[in-house]
Amino acid sequence: MPALDLTRILSEARIPDLPNPYFGKVRDCYDLPATEEHGPRRILISSDRISAFDRILTSIPWKGQVLTQMARWWFEQTADIAPNHVLAYPDPNVVVGRHVTILPVEIVVRGYLAGTTGTSVLTLYKKGVREMYGHILPDGLRDNEALPQPLITPTSKAFDGGHDEPLDAASIVENGLLTQAQWDEVSTMALALFARGQAIAAERGLILVDTKYEFGLDEDGRILLADEIHTPDSSRYWLADGYAAAFAEGSRPPSFDKDVIRSWVAERCDPYADPIPEIPAEMIARTAAAYVEAFEMITGQPFAPDASGATPLDRVRHNLAAFLG
Repeated sequence: MPALDLTRILSEARIPDLPNPYFGKVRDCYDLPATEEHGPRRILISSDRISAFDRILTSIPWKGQVLTQMARWWFEQTADIAPNHVLAYPDPNVVVGRHVTILPVEIVVRGYLAGTTGTSVLTLYKKGVREMYGHILPDGLRDNEALPQPLITPTSKAFDGGHDEPLDAASIVENGLLTQAQWDEVSTMALALFARGQAIAAERGLILVDTKYEFGLDEDGRILLADEIHTPDSSRYWLADGYAAAFAEGSRPPSFDKDVIRSWVAERCDPYADPIPEIPAEMIARTAAAYVEAFEMITGQPFAPDASGATPLDRVRHNLAAFLG
């Protein structure tokens, strides 16, 4: 494909004419009132911001469009496993979905002993922890080794800049975060989604290492898959061809997700406490290309960047004209 225009960045989508704003780390959202035709809806606009360590690191050109379109592809591939919130895609960066009340538990599924964050199984394992998230891991596992079976490692769903905290199935139910029936439903769907994701990734020469899912309740109390699914922002992917050699020599397997930026930042500061150093333009360009490569490898479709409008925000506003006050 032609070289990406790295000047087209949607760093934020603050649109005063849209009602009831909620601004997350990556998405800028607006809640629409219910109508006779539709129940409550939410506009979710994927910016190009990239977050890790519970904070925003920088912006990656085209990332928001890549994530929205890749999630769209995955929602379509998994609709038989889990109903989702999607109603329409009025813009390449925008989803209009049913308004859901996000469950206060983030469902993380892990297939490998990997990760760099404070709640990752590898970080905990290297500290000597063997019982985590309600699971007991054997001694002798090596960095980036496949776990005996995929594990759900749930965390609290932090809102307004809080930190996610590890949970387990028993405490989730005992503390009333979910009912037993809700936990059974979301955990069953999560493992089935992860199995589907790993199978499709393997067909394309990729390893789906771990991922997170967010579920919510609609106005009728149904559990719906929300947010995104199996994107490089919510998942870790490795290139299958390079895994065996990297594992044998104890190095990090080649990947095309934001783990590269996570690692770069973590090597230079305490990412939970220190100011984030400026990320070099070359790494931002590499990361943008990696997101596009991820889209094309996973979906088998060419990425078609939408460069219409004077700026990405102008295009988004135009395509959301029907919703503006």
